[in-house]
Amino acid sequence: MTIALYLLTATLALLTLLPLHPARVWWVRVWDFPRLQLALLLATLLLAQVWWLDFSRWHAWLAVATTALCALYQVWWILPYTPLWRHEVRWADAHEQGPRLRIMAANVLTPNRNAEAVVALVRQHRPDVLVTLETDAWWEQQLQPLRQHYPHHVACPQDNLYGMHLYARLPLDEVQVQYLVEPDVPSIHASLLLRPAQSAQPEVRVRMHFLHPAPPSPTENDESTERDVELLMVAKSLRGESGPVVVAGDLNDVAWSPTTRLFRKISGLLDARVGRGMINSFHARYWFARWPLDHIFHSDHFELVRVQRLPSIGSDHFPIMIELQYHPANSGQQEGLQANARDHRQASQTLAEQGANAADVPEPQARGH
Repeated sequence: MTIALYLLTATLALLTLLPLHPARVWWVRVWDFPRLQLALLLATLLLAQVWWLDFSRWHAWLAVATTALCALYQVWWILPYTPLWRHEVRWADAHEQGPRLRIMAANVLTPNRNAEAVVALVRQHRPDVLVTLETDAWWEQQLQPLRQHYPHHVACPQDNLYGMHLYARLPLDEVQVQYLVEPDVPSIHASLLLRPAQSAQPEVRVRMHFLHPAPPSPTENDESTERDVELLMVAKSLRGESGPVVVAGDLNDVAWSPTTRLFRKISGLLDARVGRGMINSFHARYWFARWPLDHIFHSDHFELVRVQRLPSIGSDHFPIMIELQYHPANSGQQEGLQANARDHRQASQTLAEQGANAADVPEPQARGH
């Protein structure tokens, strides 16, 4: 038993330290994901060490110290996504009259045939904007009934797991479908007209980007480079944007990863899950292996009404939904992650290495009041 505990200590310590390496290969970056699971394993191991090890030997103390430090390090990454952390986005005041925006993101899983569940969920929650991911021509046909209530839509059906469809109750303008990094991985960019709560108020235009970059994995890309570049292109294009912004989709990255944190720092966008919960959206079939892969980030023009994970639709992802209230008076008062000079250098270097340019990202109009 003692030898097994030492071997397990060494293994979990290695898996904890491995993501510190800047390598983008999938077998390194994959360990950014299960930090909660590793923290729980380390805590369990710590209890076993206290029970089984002989503390008259120095290496028993070393094993316990190593395990405790690794557990604390893993918790440090995920702690912001627990109720123990300060809210990054304020709760909306029920007495305020600002316009609201409800967004649903659903990765349907292309071979999934439970389209009725998706349609039923949309009809139940009535989002203003619905983005579906992994939708091919079959899915486009099955979701056709939604067009009756969603007159504004963008179709990009593909059979490679990267199809994307956008449905909106509210008017869309400056719509573009772009392939920012890979020739078969689309993204949708648009300006959405958010109706004011009172007719006397001026119109609000929300700049929106919908993304689904390919992940680093043995069946997709060997490295995270393509994913990282797409996220940073969009982030840098948003730098200095003064109007309201929303970025949504399956980013194939967890909320606490260095890349997603860098995206938030450079873009200045906020994450409503901070201080509230992880909202784990993947994997829907395995409760013990779940993490937040689907995201809806927004600018500080909005406050939070609600954010939630929705019931299973037969996919490997749960849909997620957020409802925001436009409250520009808070602009500049809600603070997310801050970028320093090193962050900007890292983002610029990552793009330069791949010959990518943030200027290639469409910039739909954003206008507040």
